[in-house]
Amino acid sequence: MSRSRTTTRDLELVPTREALRALLATRRTGAGRTAVVMTMGALHDGHAELVAAARRHVGEEGFVVVTVFVNPLQFGAGEDLDRYPRTLDADLATAAGAGADAVFAPSVDEVYPGGSPQVRITAGPMGEVLEGRTRPGHFDGMLTVVAKLLHLTSPDVALFGQKDAQQLALIRRMVRDLNFPVEIVGVPTVREESGLARSSRNQYLSPAERGTALALSRALFAARDRLAAQQALHARAEAVPAAPARAAALSAMGEARAAADAHAVAQAGPPVGADAVRAAAAAVLDEAALSAPPLLLDYLALVDPATFTEVADDHTGDAVLAVAAKVGATRLIDNIPLTFGAPQ
Repeated sequence: MSRSRTTTRDLELVPTREALRALLATRRTGAGRTAVVMTMGALHDGHAELVAAARRHVGEEGFVVVTVFVNPLQFGAGEDLDRYPRTLDADLATAAGAGADAVFAPSVDEVYPGGSPQVRITAGPMGEVLEGRTRPGHFDGMLTVVAKLLHLTSPDVALFGQKDAQQLALIRRMVRDLNFPVEIVGVPTVREESGLARSSRNQYLSPAERGTALALSRALFAARDRLAAQQALHARAEAVPAAPARAAALSAMGEARAAADAHAVAQAGPPVGADAVRAAAAAVLDEAALSAPPLLLDYLALVDPATFTEVADDHTGDAVLAVAAKVGATRLIDNIPLTFGAPQ
């Protein structure tokens, strides 16, 4: 083994580009597919699920690389770069337990050997809304390091969490627009038992702040349930004639369920729109704003998953309901996919 690599529980710890290139070269002849999971460390159950999903994608004969790199380009002024948790030893154990073969954990100088790069990936219009509006330049820095890490790891497939939905959409767009030869796979958000989305920043929350932070997932679930309930009502209503007289007759016959279905036609009104879904989520967040400590909302947006622009009230098809807020000094994001009308 070269001096630039060490082994931890059958896991290769690779700190340099040269060592990574040498390791991957040994995999090129007759090897299975390679998958990469990119992280900034402080690995939790959500990261472990990404690694496990990567292993499932490439099989036992494949090779799974986890990158651990806190990328300074995607942190703005006043953000938490200096206090971002760095827990490499624990990360190695988590990665090994989840099925990784190697962890590429380079220094800043290894990734940016000439200092801050002058040439960067630009996120374009999608990078200027929501997270991009709140954190100018964040997505340019993120895409730049993702592009570099894709070049360095040369994977067949790269897996990213759907919790960072805008990030995932931009990576997919970059790969498509710039012809990267890699498959991008989104992995569903992993949540704590309480519903809070797993995040490395959750450890910053005090018990009281954690209680307030639960409003993010509650708001998303309230919107999802509002949409699902109205869609179920309309599905039932459309299955019977829209006649109040029939409802009365059925009720007299004791057919309560059928009567309710017929009555639903007259009472349900048009299918619930995007505005009603937003309002259901907003009601939960407004209540949390009065909590102690309060939730300070950054944005609540119901957007097209391809462009991350707001959808109209009569939108049909897929959408993403996204929320970002601060609780104390900690900024959290979450989202949930929704489908209006028939699934696309």
